[in-house]
Amino acid sequence: MSTRDDISAGEPMPARQGYMLATLVLVASLSLVVIYAMGAGNRERALAEARLAVEAEQVVAGLRQQLLTYELITRGGVSLLAAVDRPSPRQWRNYAEGLDLPRRFPAMLGLCYAAAMSPAQLQDFQLEQRQATRLLFRVDPPGARAEYGPIVLLEPQVVATADAVGFDMLTEPVQAAAMSAARASASARITAPMPAVQQGAGPGLVIYAPVYRSGIVPANASARTAALAGWVCAPFRLDLFVANALPEGREGFSMRIVDIGEADGPTVEATEAELPVFPVDGAAPAAGTVEGASHSVVEEVYGRRWRLDFHQDPGPDDDAGLLGPTGTIYVGMLASLLLFALAMILARTQSRAQQIAVRMSESYRRSEQRFRAAMRFSAIGKALLDRDGRIIDSNLALANILRASPEELLGRDFEGLFTGFDSAAETRAREATGSAYRVTRELRREDGDLRHVHLTYAQVPGEEGQGIASLVQVEDISDRLRAEARVLALNRTLEARVVLRTRELTRANEELESFAYTISHDLRAPLRAIDGFSRMVVDRHGDAFDETGRAYIARVRAATARMGELIDALLKMSRVSRGELKREPLDLSAMADDLVAELRQAEPGREVDVRIEPGLHASGDSALVRNLLGNLLANAWKFTRDATGARIGFHRVSEGGHDWFEIADNGVGFDQAYANKLFRPFQRLHAADAFSGEGIGLASVKRIIERHGGTITGAGVPGQGARFRFTLPDDPG
Repeated sequence: MSTRDDISAGEPMPARQGYMLATLVLVASLSLVVIYAMGAGNRERALAEARLAVEAEQVVAGLRQQLLTYELITRGGVSLLAAVDRPSPRQWRNYAEGLDLPRRFPAMLGLCYAAAMSPAQLQDFQLEQRQATRLLFRVDPPGARAEYGPIVLLEPQVVATADAVGFDMLTEPVQAAAMSAARASASARITAPMPAVQQGAGPGLVIYAPVYRSGIVPANASARTAALAGWVCAPFRLDLFVANALPEGREGFSMRIVDIGEADGPTVEATEAELPVFPVDGAAPAAGTVEGASHSVVEEVYGRRWRLDFHQDPGPDDDAGLLGPTGTIYVGMLASLLLFALAMILARTQSRAQQIAVRMSESYRRSEQRFRAAMRFSAIGKALLDRDGRIIDSNLALANILRASPEELLGRDFEGLFTGFDSAAETRAREATGSAYRVTRELRREDGDLRHVHLTYAQVPGEEGQGIASLVQVEDISDRLRAEARVLALNRTLEARVVLRTRELTRANEELESFAYTISHDLRAPLRAIDGFSRMVVDRHGDAFDETGRAYIARVRAATARMGELIDALLKMSRVSRGELKREPLDLSAMADDLVAELRQAEPGREVDVRIEPGLHASGDSALVRNLLGNLLANAWKFTRDATGARIGFHRVSEGGHDWFEIADNGVGFDQAYANKLFRPFQRLHAADAFSGEGIGLASVKRIIERHGGTITGAGVPGQGARFRFTLPDDPG
């Protein structure tokens, strides 16, 4: 038997032939070693430079990723500024704290916003800051300029950056150039390397992203200059920036960054002790020396051009190439032994392959049995179709749906069993879903029963020479469709009932308002008659009555006056419900100031500490909202009459994830157990002789709030005051 037959049968290779093969491999290996040793030095240098180039690309990719992250951070700040006119320091602080800059981005010194201002805008901003914080916003360096770019927001604020707020970045030529480039290009731009971006921090860079008013970027440069609101800036240290991208644990690896946008910039050196620095003014290595590998990359970085110079010092064993001659001989001998072992392994592999083929055949047979059993006993109808759409095999569930035996279905055209074929819809379904798609058909049984079925087609492969093309599942969905039809009919009935009830409720509300308005007008005539005749009795026949009679007549007149006030209150309630709602932006702080001034003018002798938070804005009907605030502030004014050190506050509070407007006082308060009566018409929680009023103020307030789509709540403690919280959403609801 030949050697090849021995190997294919899995028998061991003869020892002599193995030795001869090993000797041949050894000779060939030695020849290769000699050839390899002749060019080992050049190959080693080329390999070292190739490795350095790969590592340099990884470092450059890391630097790009860091710069992209810094740009995304500034873009997030731009999005925040586009969402609001100017974020508050607290909003800016929350955004910066959410980024966790000191831990996640140690190279970044902070996140700031420099506003683009003209002298007039700067003066207005200083006045706003003076009113809001009672501190003067100072620009550094001072002086008159045509354009300012002071830092107005900065986080985090530490000792080293405490004096940065107010610094005019446009006064620094390097920063001004980057800011102008960002404004003109409407994209992020970076500065040339600067000697120090922070005291004691060393060289650094600043990346700027322009912010345009309303968040819309104009098409041309002149329009961008006019629409510019400012810049989001992110200063960072070059040493930490580079250290994050350099590989750890590499001895002799170093790099430097040279800005070549306009002239050579400063060299940035790695700060870790195990990474020696490539000399800043080092010349190119002399030919033939073993000074290591060098590589340079030129990158376009946000409007600047950087040259990144990489250097790798030689290792302790690099002077001998990858392997010395002795090591190469050992490798050749080892390769010979490995090739001999490989020949034996190949023979054994063939034997194992035959065994695996037998096991796979058995596994395939069992898999086929499982597939047949799953198809035969499935509760869903299934059929295998050939390429012409004829049934090759089917299960009992399909036979039950079609009222035929599996034998009768063999060879029948599957499509011909159903109606309702829509070729266009089926083509769209097949294109949308690929190899598997679903369609719905109709099935007319022999007894006349119409059924709806859901067909699911899936492409399946067949054996060699077989025509199996697809597997189709058939589900009878007739009962489900009937149930859905009944549900839809019930929904239509419910919708009609809802419309009818809504119409009836609307009509009832209109009739109720008309009734209240009519009654309030018709009652005035009898009241005027009662009041007039009572006055005439007193004027003409007052002497005929004693004190008791005159007191009775006075009480009659007081009752008619009280009823007149109640009629007026009823008319006010009716007007609140009938008037057209006209929404507009409102300054609630200014409106409250006017109302408090009116209350002070009406009672100049009272001393009440009224504190109104500035900058409270909302959207609503001006007249109705003024009525709302007037009622709440008048109640607070009235019920603090007997309080020592009367206080009234109007401010915004956050609770439960919502913002509320709150009016609070330290007056007589009320029992919280009767809070459900607060907003009912003509309901009073205090005696009429103690505090005057008709009892409809809070009812009107509730109606106004509900017309605006908001809510109102009241809380109080007897003797400790009361507070009312309400919302005025922008969407009327």
